[in-house]
Amino acid sequence: LYDQGNATNALDLVRSGQGKAVMDEIRTSMDTVRRISAAAIAARDAHTDQVEAWLRIGSLAALLAIFLLAGYAIRESRRRFREVAVAQDELVRKNVALGKEIETREKAESQIRQMHKMEAVGQLTGGIAHDFNNMLAVIISAMNLAQRKLARGEHDIAQFIDAAIDAATRAANLTARLLAFSRQQPLAPQIVDANRLLTGMSDLIRRALGETIRIETVLAGGLWKTHADPSQIENAVLNLAVNARDAMGDDGKLTIETANSHLDDSYAAAHAEVAAGQYVMIAVSDTGSGMTPDVIAKAFEPFFTTKAVNKGTGLGLSQVFGFVKQSGGHVNIYSESGEGTTIKIYLPRYFGAEEPAVTTRRGDNTAAPVTETILVVEDDARVRVSTTEAIRELGYTVIHAASGEEALQKLAENPNVALLFTDIVMPVMNGRKLAEEAVARMPLLKVIFTTGFTRNAVVHNGVLDHDVHFLAKPFTIEQLAAKLRDVLGTK
Repeated sequence: LYDQGNATNALDLVRSGQGKAVMDEIRTSMDTVRRISAAAIAARDAHTDQVEAWLRIGSLAALLAIFLLAGYAIRESRRRFREVAVAQDELVRKNVALGKEIETREKAESQIRQMHKMEAVGQLTGGIAHDFNNMLAVIISAMNLAQRKLARGEHDIAQFIDAAIDAATRAANLTARLLAFSRQQPLAPQIVDANRLLTGMSDLIRRALGETIRIETVLAGGLWKTHADPSQIENAVLNLAVNARDAMGDDGKLTIETANSHLDDSYAAAHAEVAAGQYVMIAVSDTGSGMTPDVIAKAFEPFFTTKAVNKGTGLGLSQVFGFVKQSGGHVNIYSESGEGTTIKIYLPRYFGAEEPAVTTRRGDNTAAPVTETILVVEDDARVRVSTTEAIRELGYTVIHAASGEEALQKLAENPNVALLFTDIVMPVMNGRKLAEEAVARMPLLKVIFTTGFTRNAVVHNGVLDHDVHFLAKPFTIEQLAAKLRDVLGTK
């Protein structure tokens, strides 16, 4: 009021005491606010102290819990460690026991395999002894009879000589089959068109089977080539055809089939010694009596046969098996008793280029005169004499030696020698080393190797080395004549 220029009213208001009352109320309100603020601050401080107390208690509790958990974890870890250690000890113990069990089982299996091997060797030895004794009996008897007749001045001994030659030839065939079974025969592989080969031997198969057996051929178009010994393929197919004929009797149907075949990884995994890949398949099927599972399991064993006595040697399928395996192939039998049999031969597909034909000049073994000189090297005196006389009988001039060293000396003394005919297996210097030394001295010298068992001198992985001429013992004089003319006539 005073500020508004109304001093009188302002003075009256002061004198009335109303302003003091207002101020007292204001002071009272301020005191109340201060008390409330002080109480709030006190409450806040008390709450803060309580929170701090709870925090201290919580921290202590958490720390205690951590210590307790750490202790528990340590105890649990130690317990688990002990359990793991015990388990490891148990595992080691069981592994040792398992190793001993495996070792024991392997020893037992090895003993079983050895027993089976000895059983097979016994069967093989017994079969060989039986067949060879029969053949030797014929030879000895025939030669004794011929000798007695000649001593009496009689000359009708041709039948005895023929019988002895026939028995000796069968003995030679037996050894050849045994070598084929053991995969030791020397092979001369060539690029082979199986369709053409089978077509070429159709007449031979018909003669072997007779007129009562029907023959059907199913030859695949676009058949792949294979790299194998063609003569051994022919022998294998002929063996299978003859076995089929015997199974069918006087009536039946033989089917010969070819196809391109791919043996995959799953097939290879299910069949031992089979490599996955592409093969040329030759199948021979018959409508005969078939085989039981037991017979199939033994079919490739030497001298195993279901034929009657004197109706088979039991070497046919084992010879086929040996040749095919030696050629890197596979044989499988599909048969059911009473439903016939199919035997499939798988030979590896050939991927290389065609080989050039070898040009040879073949002489007439009967009419063409021979003028060459041949050196025969053989450490066995009886074989050396018989071979020398056989070559002389063919009209050649022959000199001979009993060892490699003597042969080199004879070559130095006779520079006109055209051909070296040498055994392979000889002491000190074998036939291969002799031939290498002789050809180094006389580059135009031709060489023919001969042996009853090659021992890898001229054969590696079952295949004759390149440009090697070989004549297996025993051989006939006709085979000897043909080989000599072939080699001497080669350009």
